[in-house]
Amino acid sequence: MFDLLSQRFQDVFQSLRGETRLSEATVERVLRDIRTALLEADVNLNVVSAFISRVRDKATDQAVLKSLSPTHQVVKIVRDELIALFGEATGGLTPTGARPRVILMLGLQGSGKTTTTGKLAQWLSRQGRHPLVVSTDVRRPAAIQQLSVVAAKAGVRVHDPTGESNPVTRAAGALATAQSLGNDVVIVDTAGRLHIDDELMAELVTIREAVGPHDLLYVADAMTGQDAVRSAGEFHRQMGVTGVVLSKADGDARGGAALSVVSVVGVPIAFVGSGERLEDLEPFHADRFVSRMLGMGDVLSLIERAEAVVEPAEAERLEEKIRRGGMTLEDFRDQLRMLKRMGPLESILGMLPGMGGMKQLAEQKPDERQLRRIEAIIGSMTPDERRHADIIDGSRRKRIARGSGTSVEDVNRLLKQFGEMQRMLKMVGQMTGQTTAAAPKKKKKSPFSLMR
Repeated sequence: MFDLLSQRFQDVFQSLRGETRLSEATVERVLRDIRTALLEADVNLNVVSAFISRVRDKATDQAVLKSLSPTHQVVKIVRDELIALFGEATGGLTPTGARPRVILMLGLQGSGKTTTTGKLAQWLSRQGRHPLVVSTDVRRPAAIQQLSVVAAKAGVRVHDPTGESNPVTRAAGALATAQSLGNDVVIVDTAGRLHIDDELMAELVTIREAVGPHDLLYVADAMTGQDAVRSAGEFHRQMGVTGVVLSKADGDARGGAALSVVSVVGVPIAFVGSGERLEDLEPFHADRFVSRMLGMGDVLSLIERAEAVVEPAEAERLEEKIRRGGMTLEDFRDQLRMLKRMGPLESILGMLPGMGGMKQLAEQKPDERQLRRIEAIIGSMTPDERRHADIIDGSRRKRIARGSGTSVEDVNRLLKQFGEMQRMLKMVGQMTGQTTAAAPKKKKKSPFSLMR
């Protein structure tokens, strides 16, 4: 969603690389380019004006103008002010002692409420909670069934009393069921409309009074831009929204809604949904979000994704193999499967510092089909061949190509790349071993804990 805006920011910062000193004229040129970029990204005009004014005040300070690193100074000021746009939001849900915790999902029809309900339920399950979900959308065809399907994929309990078509009764019944069965979270997926109307708001207010929710999350479709911001403001005025979930943040919209919603509505962003999988929901952290947008990467989120799909014991085993230079094609296949579980490759590259510009490469080359092709080639090998790639001669390569539905050239390419990777990992292992030998012994950690 922020690819274009991210590129514009990086172009602006690139133009400062040759500057040894900042002048007021240079600052004004930079601010003009940033203002244009933000407006083209559909950021609210008042938000842009206030943002530019704050950056100007700080950038034209004499200490900054005389700085020996003008680029770094300007980048830091822009980054700090972008983070300030999001207020004091900490991401996720605010702590509460309420049991069961009731979460009301609000939003217009088509914003992604039901899918987000399933994503949030799965996220809570991973936090050790036991959510129960219920749909009160009795008018939209198959809405209740849709939530049941999503909940089954997430592995969470659904409250769906047969024949009950009263939204308030369904919500209140879910709360009573959770209390009796021991579920500590109830997520209520409410009805939506194509636009806000009095009938919808009256229904939502009645449900709110019946279940006493601690969280009222407005699901804003990031693809709709400023319309999502205006709708969030109206829901907040009538319902008292406590947080916003930006859905469909992986789309190609201009992204201005994310930069406007907190300033315009006065409600923090709690979560961001960036894909169709149930795993594609993450708590919103302003500093990480802004760093990713400015091409500085987001290593902490990358580590969290990796830790979510890799067992510590497996990470320790792989680390030991790398140190000994003993990684096999089986290990390589397992790593590819782990990579796919972490999400789209382009989003992973965007989390690596300095790799934002490589996302286009990810879109063009290492796509899902190529990863599947590599898995097919390795799967067509015998166990001995996977563990000892050096025994794969010409006749074996032909057999593997036939078995995987690929060409001998594909098999040769994979084996060559794997050989190069083995040599590189062996060098890394040797360097790590030398460092470890020189340093006092400490308790071994996983590679992901070492990255912290």
